[in-house]
Formats: sequence, structure tokens, C-alpha cells
Amino acid sequence: MVKRSGRRPGNQDTRSSILEAARQAFAEKGYDGASIRAIAGDAGVDPALVHHYFGTKEKLFLAVMNAPINPGELIPQALSGPRDAAGERLVRLALSVWDSPAGAAALAVFRSALSNEWTARLLREFVVTQILRRAVSELIDDPAEAPLRSGLVATQIAGLMVTRYVLKIEPLAGLDPEVLVAAIGPNVQRFLDGPLPKI
Repeated sequence: MVKRSGRRPGNQDTRSSILEAARQAFAEKGYDGASIRAIAGDAGVDPALVHHYFGTKEKLFLAVMNAPINPGELIPQALSGPRDAAGERLVRLALSVWDSPAGAAALAVFRSALSNEWTARLLREFVVTQILRRAVSELIDDPAEAPLRSGLVATQIAGLMVTRYVLKIEPLAGLDPEVLVAAIGPNVQRFLDGPLPKI
């Protein structure tokens, strides 16, 4: 019997190998530093097979994260409308995702990130590249301020998610989402377009 060499044929093991190689690459090199070609090489497959299974690097990253939502489809909702109300729309969007069936999966990833450094790295990459970059960069005039403003926005949104869904602190855990939008949206808006402290 002749032993065949070469790339692995497409099957479920191949898909799993690609996901594992991608998980490692995204955690070690970040979203921007990871390439489809390198991920394919680590998985022992042709890059075309990665594209066959996942399409784009973004979709591969979402698969690695087991993301319950695609930010690329949702964030345009938050960007649509007057800029001076974007903070409220961002808070409303975050609450609508976490209050939906997708929220259980998001909560599981979030909890895992609190105790697992690999998951924390992946979640950080997901938040920065898929959410903050998309949402905040469109709303900020000075690109040099984008990293700080993005981080400040994240403090409000992540803090809200932890308080409401992880710690379940009352009355915040049981408040009507629109009350939270009205209370927290202006803070997010201030971080988007208000004056920044001197660094």
C-alpha cells in the first residue's frame, strides 16, 4: 500500500484543525497579526481550504470565538442616526444583544475570559477589532484619540454588562433597558466626543 502525502482532505477533523490553529494564531499574534496563509500552514491544509470552510479571516475569527452575533451586521444600526445620540444607540445595541438568546453565549465567553488568559486574549481581540474599531472609529473625528476614546467607551459598556448580567446587582439587573440607555448613554457620548483629560 502506498502512503499518500500532501495536504489533508476536507472533513470535520480538518475544520477542527483549522479552528485550533486559528485560535492559537489569534491569541498569540492578535487579529491583525494572524494570516490565513500561516493558519493554513499550522493546520496542514491549503489556504484555499480555509476560505472554503470559513470564507474570510473575519468569519474565521467569529467561528473561533463562537460568536453568537456578527458585529459587522449589527453595528451599522448604532452608527445610523445623529452623532450626538450615538452613545445611547451603542448602549441600546449592547443591551439588546445581551437580553436576546445570544446573550447566554456571550455571557459564557465573558465568564470564561475572567479566568482563562487564552480566552481573555481572544475576547480582547474580538472587542477591539470587531466592535470598538468598527463603532468608535466612525464616530471619532481625530484618529489619534480613537484608542483612548474606545477604551473609555469599553469601560462603560463592559461595566454595564458585568453589573447587570454577571454580578446581577439590583436594581440595575432588573431595570428597563431604556432607563439604562438614558442613564449610561450620555457617559458613552461624552467619551465619544467630549473633552479628554491631558495625557
